[in-house]
Amino acid sequence: MTQVIIASQLDEDYNDVIRQRLAAHHPQAQVIGVPVGVPSDLPPQANILLLRPINVRGYSAPDTPPPGWPYGAEWVHLVSSGIDFYPQWLFSGPPVTTSRGSAADNLAEFALAAIFAASKHLPDIWVKNAQWSFTPLRPLKGTTLGILGFGAIGERLAHKALALGINVVALRQSAAPFGVEGVQAAKDIHDLFARADHLVLAAPLTEATRHIVDRDVLGSAKPGLHLINIARGGLVDQEALVEALDNGQVGLASLDVTEPEPLPDGHPLYTHPRVRLSPHTSAISTHSRHEIADAFLANLERYVAGLELANLANG
Repeated sequence: MTQVIIASQLDEDYNDVIRQRLAAHHPQAQVIGVPVGVPSDLPPQANILLLRPINVRGYSAPDTPPPGWPYGAEWVHLVSSGIDFYPQWLFSGPPVTTSRGSAADNLAEFALAAIFAASKHLPDIWVKNAQWSFTPLRPLKGTTLGILGFGAIGERLAHKALALGINVVALRQSAAPFGVEGVQAAKDIHDLFARADHLVLAAPLTEATRHIVDRDVLGSAKPGLHLINIARGGLVDQEALVEALDNGQVGLASLDVTEPEPLPDGHPLYTHPRVRLSPHTSAISTHSRHEIADAFLANLERYVAGLELANLANG
């Protein structure tokens, strides 16, 4: 059997879930906790590395790997879906896989919660005294949801939205069919923004997609658009977004991500009356330990069997 010695940057409660699951099928496997950040001085016997995001909270990893990298690692698994939180040199060594899809339902549910909150005026309609007034609430049925990017998150979101009677129009980089009956294809990003009442950004951040939502694209938006970003802050030109919020082209922005994270104190997005800002929490759930373990352990079976790994980010 292939040796399984895992160096993990996860918190111990996450590691314990993996240990418990390994005990049934790989009782000789070990999980060794290692410090977060740029991996260095890994246990020499470790052949698998579980890695948390590195380039976060304003920190940037050095442009070159630490001496001795990749040590004994034969496989690196990222606990995130995206790869933009990691230095480029990480992808020039052993196979690197991601946890793509592990939090797709969490993210889709968060986007829908933002849509419900906007349409039903939550929490503004909660009353605190006997002075009641009635606010007409907007129905979701018959509205149009735009989705930019159609990977696992977009697919789950489309299924849920269609079940609610919401029209779904999407745009993806690939020409592959969406695979979800009822999803319409936008002609381009301007068409997508022009048709949507609510628009969810679910695309990866790459050089090609950085600031893809710029002043020109926002100018195409259906007046009063509700923009929801659950992907990466770098997809949006934030100065252009503030302008579009000020002039009403964008009626509301529900942002779980920004650039940078966190935003500096005093940034206008904190206090803008048309912004709802959350601290990059949409993917995190009370089940995250098990969701991350599921994604990793499914790939571990492939590794042990000598099969090609799923969700490869390189190679």
